[in-house]
Amino acid sequence: MYHKLLISNYLDFLLIRNILLDMTINNPIFIFSLIIVIWFIPGILVRRFSELNKIKKNKKQQTDSINKLYPRQKDSSE
Repeated sequence: MYHKLLISNYLDFLLIRNILLDMTINNPIFIFSLIIVIWFIPGILVRRFSELNKIKKNKKQQTDSINKLYPRQKDSSE
């Protein structure tokens, strides 16, 4: 009895799996959207990383140029 129950559950699982595969893998709209997501997500992440590095570089250049214009004065007590 237990063996028949396992076989029927396994067959149901295979049927559901085949239906889900047919609905997703063979669906051109799903595949198109999946390829678009895989293509654009890394580009977005790389762009954000490079923008953050560019902002940090610009701030460092700005502070360096301000420090060149207004150098620190040494203590006159020496």
